[in-house]
Amino acid sequence: MPADFDVVIVGAGAAGLSLAYHLCAPGSAVPLSVALVDAPPGPLRAPPRTWCFWEPPGGDYDPVLAASWPRLRVRAADGAPTVARLSRLRYKMLRSDAFEALVERRLSRTPALSRIEATVSAVRDRPSGGGEVLSRDAYGERVLVRGRHVFDSRPPRRLPPARTTLLQHFTGWFVRTERPAFDPATADLMDFRTPQPAHGLSFGYVLPLDTRTALVEYTEFSPAPLDADGYRRALRHYAHDVLGLGPLRVTAQEHGVLPMTDGRFPPRQGRSVYRIGTAGGATRPSTGYTFAAVQRQSRAVAERLRAGRPPRMPLPYGRRARAMDAVMLRALDSGRVDGADFFGRLFRGVPGERLLSFMDGSSRVHEDLLVGLRTPVAPMLRTVLELPFRTRRDPPAAPLPPSPADHEESTP
Repeated sequence: MPADFDVVIVGAGAAGLSLAYHLCAPGSAVPLSVALVDAPPGPLRAPPRTWCFWEPPGGDYDPVLAASWPRLRVRAADGAPTVARLSRLRYKMLRSDAFEALVERRLSRTPALSRIEATVSAVRDRPSGGGEVLSRDAYGERVLVRGRHVFDSRPPRRLPPARTTLLQHFTGWFVRTERPAFDPATADLMDFRTPQPAHGLSFGYVLPLDTRTALVEYTEFSPAPLDADGYRRALRHYAHDVLGLGPLRVTAQEHGVLPMTDGRFPPRQGRSVYRIGTAGGATRPSTGYTFAAVQRQSRAVAERLRAGRPPRMPLPYGRRARAMDAVMLRALDSGRVDGADFFGRLFRGVPGERLLSFMDGSSRVHEDLLVGLRTPVAPMLRTVLELPFRTRRDPPAAPLPPSPADHEESTP
């Protein structure tokens, strides 16, 4: 027999768990029955991963953060540092296993929430109203879950038509060095002392947990990911030749691929079926940051449902932010701007917290104009004039690659 709920959430990643967390907060005006459908343990379930975002101290997830930093640093290709000292905000790192445990504690106190382990094959509207999720459990038995509202957080199978499509792809090592090598109060947001690809840009990223432990990543913005050997070579070069870390042990690693596109991700795929997370447009096209937008999206949806009102999917980023992202992506993809120089100019010329507000899409018009003056004006204006005449096309690439993560102990 099918199971019926007020709300069905497909997927227990950042977007699915966040929506469940906010829906199950104490004090709802209208009690809701909620089903959270996730794949059984195995290759279809997302591996442990790391999310980073910025907000003031005292956020909901502060008790389970892996670390937070009051200073951010960007290094130019010649090594010259720019340090932003944050007074109002903190740059925060949250590990998915800690987040899942926190959410699980709340969900376990919510009798009206059901966890269902099943592999989803289809999500669709029902002719009679509401939506349904078709799936099979670990034994191959058919599982049908129905809901008045269904929220699908699975990654998009294909990217939408766009004028510009790039990928942000990265591999990171959690390393333990033999000697102190890191400043635990400073995160390296972008380090451009990496060999730049022919198309796009690359940079290093260092998040220290203590003086000898850090997440060290190599990231590219480019049309296609590297193979495993390409990431390994890039990380070895960055860790040993650039950072000079010396002997180290890799305790875990993670890999990810995020869309950087001015394509439009529709927030609905039916009358009663909604897309959330990356598939719902929560990934910022110009930076790849997603987690903060997921929280805004989840809170807004949960507030309406808990008050007995129908959901209204908020746009994660406003029209002005999306227009600026489209210009930046096209300017970078066309080669009109040098990526390392572009981001270096921004961090050198714009106060740190103002720039973070800009990157989060929460800055005001006059702040956007001040930021724009720190970019290469002529190439950007040329791109602004060109964009209306460019046609949105299907990306030439195949569907987004999966983002596996291996956990190991080794010496590179």
